[in-house]
Amino acid sequence: MSTERITIDDVAEALNISKTTVSRAISGKGRISNATRAKVMEYIDLHNYRPSSLAQGLAKKRTFNIAVVWPKEYSIVDLPFFQRCLIGIDEITSANDNDIIVCMMKNNDIHQLERLITNNKIDGVILTRTLIEDKACEYLNEKGLPFVAIGNTIDNSIITVDNDHFKACRELTMILLQKGFESIALIGGDENHVITTIRYEGYSAAFRDFGKKMDTSLTYFNISTLEQVSDIVKELYEKKTDCIICMDDSICGNVINACKEQNINIPSDLKIASFYDSAVLENVNPSITSLRFDDRALGRRAAQTLLDMIDKKEVNPRTLSNYQVVLQQSTQ
Repeated sequence: MSTERITIDDVAEALNISKTTVSRAISGKGRISNATRAKVMEYIDLHNYRPSSLAQGLAKKRTFNIAVVWPKEYSIVDLPFFQRCLIGIDEITSANDNDIIVCMMKNNDIHQLERLITNNKIDGVILTRTLIEDKACEYLNEKGLPFVAIGNTIDNSIITVDNDHFKACRELTMILLQKGFESIALIGGDENHVITTIRYEGYSAAFRDFGKKMDTSLTYFNISTLEQVSDIVKELYEKKTDCIICMDDSICGNVINACKEQNINIPSDLKIASFYDSAVLENVNPSITSLRFDDRALGRRAAQTLLDMIDKKEVNPRTLSNYQVVLQQSTQ
C-alpha cells in the first residue's frame, strides 16, 4: 500500500475521470453510476487517500474548528484551571479531527466571538466561564450555534458541563462544622459569576442541614485584592473567628499572605480552608484543607458534548462528581 498522500487530482488522473466525479463518489452525493463509485472507492482505499479538512468542510458545510472562550481578565492563579480544561478539550477535538481557536472575552465584550461567527470560522463554542448576566450565552442562543458552558447558568435551557460545586462546598463546610468550629467566615469573589453563587449555596446548605444559624456578618463578596483581604483578616481575627473559608485558591493565597503580615498563626490562631485547590497551594506551609477537582475530565466532557451537539445527537446537561475533600494541617 502506498504511504504517499494523494489528492483528488491524482485520483481523477489515474482513473481518467473528472475531479467532480471523484468528489461525488467520495461524498455520496450527485449523479454517478454505482460502477464508477465502486472504482473510485477501491482506488482510494488501495492508496490510503484521506480528503483534506478543507475538502471535508466544504462537503459537510463544516469548518472543523471549535472556539474556546477564555475570560480576558483571568489572573495568573486562574491560568492552571483554563490550561487543564484546554488540555482535556484538545484530547477530544484532536481525536475527532477538529482544531481549537481560543477566543478572549473581557466581562461581557463579545466582539471577538461575534467576528468568528460572522465570518463562519467555527462550528461551535465552549464557554469556560458563565455570568449571571451573560451576553455570550444570549448571543449564541440567538444565532442558534451549538455551544456548551463549563459551569452552571441561570438559564436551564443551556447545555452545561460542571463539577458538582454545590455538593463539594456543602460537604467541606459540613466537615468543618462537625469539627466544632463556632464561627466560620466566607470570603468570595465577583457576585456576577455563577460559580460564586453556587459555592455560596453549598456553604449555606451545610449550616441549614447541620441545624446551625449562619452569621451573615462573616460573609464577604466581591473581594479581589490583597488590601481588601488584609482588612477582612484583621477584622475576623479581632472577632476571634475560628475559621475562614476562601471561595478559591487566589483568595486563599491572599489570606495566607495577610496572616503572615499580621503574625497570625495558621492553624493555632486561625483555621483556613479553600473551595478550590491548585498548584498555588501545593507548597504552602501549613498545607491547606481544600477541594480538589479533575478539570481535565471537565474539558473532555465539554468537548465531547459539543461535538455530539454539532452532529445533532441528543445531549443533556452533565454534572461531574469528580471531587475530593483534602483535609490538611490548616484546619487541625
